[in-house]
Amino acid sequence: MKIISVVVPTYNEAGNVRAVYNRVKKVFADHLGNYRFELLFEDNDSTDHTRMEIEQLCREDHRVKAVFNAKNFGFTRSTYYALLQATGDAAVLMYADMQDPPETIPAFVRKWEEGYLVITGIKASSRENPLMTRIRKLYYGILKRICEVEHIGSYNGFGLYDRCFLDVLRGMKDPYPYFRGIVAELAPKRCEVEYAHQLRQHGKTHMDFLKLYDVAMAGITSYSKAAMRMATLLGGVMGCGSVVIALVTLVKKLLYWDSFPIGNAAILIGVFAIGAVQLFFTGLIGEYIVSISIRTMGHPLVVEEKRLNFQDDPVSESLRMQQRKESERASYKDNHTL
Repeated sequence: MKIISVVVPTYNEAGNVRAVYNRVKKVFADHLGNYRFELLFEDNDSTDHTRMEIEQLCREDHRVKAVFNAKNFGFTRSTYYALLQATGDAAVLMYADMQDPPETIPAFVRKWEEGYLVITGIKASSRENPLMTRIRKLYYGILKRICEVEHIGSYNGFGLYDRCFLDVLRGMKDPYPYFRGIVAELAPKRCEVEYAHQLRQHGKTHMDFLKLYDVAMAGITSYSKAAMRMATLLGGVMGCGSVVIALVTLVKKLLYWDSFPIGNAAILIGVFAIGAVQLFFTGLIGEYIVSISIRTMGHPLVVEEKRLNFQDDPVSESLRMQQRKESERASYKDNHTL
């Protein structure tokens, strides 16, 4: 019997943990009775009672597994790491807020059985803030135009991933992966399943503007050269334009020296315009440098505090040994860098 791993990253989701468990269990009981499932929670150092709720579920049902991070390593790294801990024949990544409904899982599995290795959930409709929906569409529209890899619109990671694709992810050594771009670039035999995006069940979202901005910049710096090329092009155009304006101003001043005022306003506007462009692209270059710096450090994605219900699991033991070796290599590198 095939095993489906349902992977759920959590951070302060005490009100949703048991609801996720109940809905996932019901979906498999009603629609996927010929499959076994494991429900894997990966907690990113929650400050509420999330871990207590997960531990209670682990005691009640051995199919519930848990990985607790030693500290908060951020949404991107924690989510990616959670997916790598799946031990089933395929893994479904979903979020504890249940805005991506577990009832979509049977549709994913049907496509998987048809031979597709990666099935991505696409938001056909959304009940989130209309302004955020427009901003997301604008962002993905920009990505499609400036990136070499075609990105997947209205996709947040919710989907099913075959074990062979998870093995590809495990072979990557990216300490700050942009998962959506990786799926768009590397996923073999991919198809899409549409679903209706729901409202959060309990609590409030932890994805504030700064976290969304961080994810957005990870997408741009990981998969786009166009931004840097645009800086060169815009600099050249503005340089040529400045020369033309300077020549026109000089000629007019020579011809109409007594009636043509150069004026401070034009000079100030030009200085501020050029300064704004310089600051924008200096900040953009800084984002690229930060991205390069993080990736060259070679640090592990996360450091675990403990695991629950992973006993006698050779796959998870292998993953844990791999993480330990990566952590030791990173520590050695830090201690021997001048």
